[in-house]
Amino acid sequence: MTSSDTAARPTVLIVDDEPATLRFLVDALEPAGFNVLISLQGGMTLTMLEQVTPDVILMDARMPGVDGFETCRRLKTRPGLALVPVIFMTGLTDTESVVAGLQAGGVDYVTKPVVLNELIARIRVHLANAQMTRSAQAAMDASGRHLLAATGEGVLRWATHQAARLLGDAAAGTLLPEEVRSWLALQLRAPAGSSTGISIPAPTGASTARRLEFAVIGQMAENEILLRIVEQDSGQDVERLQAKVKLTRRESEVLLWLARGKSNRHIAQILNLSYRTVNKHLEQMYPKLGVETRTAAVAIAVRALESE
Repeated sequence: MTSSDTAARPTVLIVDDEPATLRFLVDALEPAGFNVLISLQGGMTLTMLEQVTPDVILMDARMPGVDGFETCRRLKTRPGLALVPVIFMTGLTDTESVVAGLQAGGVDYVTKPVVLNELIARIRVHLANAQMTRSAQAAMDASGRHLLAATGEGVLRWATHQAARLLGDAAAGTLLPEEVRSWLALQLRAPAGSSTGISIPAPTGASTARRLEFAVIGQMAENEILLRIVEQDSGQDVERLQAKVKLTRRESEVLLWLARGKSNRHIAQILNLSYRTVNKHLEQMYPKLGVETRTAAVAIAVRALESE
C-alpha cells in the first residue's frame, strides 16, 4: 500500500482503557480500510487531539480519571473538533447512560461486546454525514454566509468560520452573550412571524462603532435554532449620512439606527441614551430634514446611504 493510499484512508481514534478491546478493534478496522490511532485515557486523548484530528472517534464511556463523557464534552469545545463524530462504546445499556452520551456530544452509542459489521457500518454512515456537514459549512463560508446554530438556552452548536470570528473565535459549547441568550428565549416564546433582531456591541477590543446584529432564520432540528449574524460599523455609515444631510453627529447616529428598523427604545439602548433624549433628537431632526414623519426620515437616510 502506498503512502498516498494510507493518507486517503479515514482515521479512527479508539479511546479505551482495555488493551484487549483495543487489539480487537485495531485488527478489525485496519483491514476494513481505516487508519487507526489508540489512546488509553481521556487526558491522553485531549493531549493527542492538540496534534492530530481524526475523522471519527470511538470512545469508551467508562474510564478511570477523565471518563468518556467528560472527554467528549471538552473536545467538542475545540473549533477543529466540533464536527468530528464521537461514537460511544460501553457495556451500559440503561437509558440514563445513553442520554448522557448524546448530551455530551456523541452521535451514536454501541454496546459491548461490539458487533463488528454493525460498528463499521455505523462508522461509515457518520463519516459521510460529517463530510456533508463540513462541505455545507465550507460552501456557506465561501459564499460569505455568517450563520450559526444554537440551542434554546443559547449554547453554540456550530458556526461558520466567519460567524465564529465575529464572536471572537467562539467554539461549539460556548455560551452566546447574555443579551443574546435572553433575546433568544423571548423569540422562542413569541408568536410565529413576530421575531425581531437584536444588536449588541462587538467583542471587547473592537471599535466601539462596531456592533453585531442577530436574527432568527428558523428552527433546524429539535432544540437547534439557525441564526444569522451581521457585523455593522455604524461609524462609516454615520459619516456618509453627515456628508449628505445637515444633522449633528448624534442626530445622524439616531437616524442611522432608525433606518435600520430600530425602535426608539432600542436606539436609546444602543447609543446609551435616555428614551426621552432620543425623542428629543427626532423632534429636532424632522424640521432639518424637511419631513414630518418617521417613514419619510427613514426614506431620506436610505437614499443617502445607497447613493455614491
